[in-house]
Amino acid sequence: MGRKIVRRRVVRATLEGSRVREEKLAGEEPLEIRFGHTSYTTSMRTPGDDFDMVTGFLVGEGIISAPEHLASLRYCAGTDEAGNQTYNVIEVQLGAGAKHPDLLAARNVVTSSACGICGTNSIDEVRKKAAFAPSPESGRVGLETLLGMPDTLRESQQLFSATGGVHAAGLFSTAGELLILREDVGRHNAVDKVIGAALRDGLLPLGDTVLQVSGRASFELVQKAAMAGIPVLAAVSAPSSLAADLAEESGLTLAAFSRRHSVNIYTHADRVIRA
Repeated sequence: MGRKIVRRRVVRATLEGSRVREEKLAGEEPLEIRFGHTSYTTSMRTPGDDFDMVTGFLVGEGIISAPEHLASLRYCAGTDEAGNQTYNVIEVQLGAGAKHPDLLAARNVVTSSACGICGTNSIDEVRKKAAFAPSPESGRVGLETLLGMPDTLRESQQLFSATGGVHAAGLFSTAGELLILREDVGRHNAVDKVIGAALRDGLLPLGDTVLQVSGRASFELVQKAAMAGIPVLAAVSAPSSLAADLAEESGLTLAAFSRRHSVNIYTHADRVIRA
C-alpha cells in the first residue's frame, strides 16, 4: 500500500548554523482509474481512502449517484522497480443505472494534485448536470456553528499535524458535528474522498450538511458539492468568481474567509441563521 507519510533527511539551515534532521512529508503518488482494461484518468493523490476518492470522483463526473450504480472497485496488479505492489491502479465496474462514460474521450492525461479538471477535454464538459438539487429549506445552519467548523476541522487533521502538507475536507451536520474527514495533497481529492465515503454509506443526497474545506473555494469544489446535494460549502480562503457564479446558479450557499468571528457569504445567505 502507498504511504501517507514519507520520512526524508533534510538540512535545516539557520543563520547560526546547519544540522541534518528527519522530516515527515505527505505522500504523493499517481492513481489510475480504469473501466475494464481502458484507462480513464490518472490523478496525483495521497495514498489512502482510494476507493472513497474514486467513488467521489465518479459522483463529480455525473457517472454515479447511488450505491447500486457501483458494482465493484478493485486494485489491479502493479509493481514498482523493487517488485512491491503499488496499489496505484483501480478498476471500476459499474452497476445498473450508472451513466457509462465515453471512453473514447477519456482523460488520458495526468491530473496534478493541485488541479482536478485539467484533464477535461473541452470547457463544455466542465459543467455537469447534478442528480440532486439542494432545497432552499435544507442546510440551515447557525452562524456561530458555521464559524466553529474550521477549528474543529483543523483539530482533527492528523496528517496535517504530522506533515503540514495536506488539505482537508470535512462533512458536518448543521448542528456542527463532524461526520466525515479526509485529507490529501489535493483539495479536490479530499472532497472526492468525503463524498465517496458518504455515497458508499448510502448517505447521498447530503441535504442537511455543510462541506468545510481548508483552502480556497474553486469552481470545481462548488460543482462537486452540488453534485452530491450539499447545500452549503464553506472555505477558510477566497472563492473564485466562477465558483460564486456556479453556487448562485446551483442554489448552493457559498461562504469563504471563515474565521472565528466572521465569514463572507457570497450566495444564498438566508441559510445562515444569526442568533
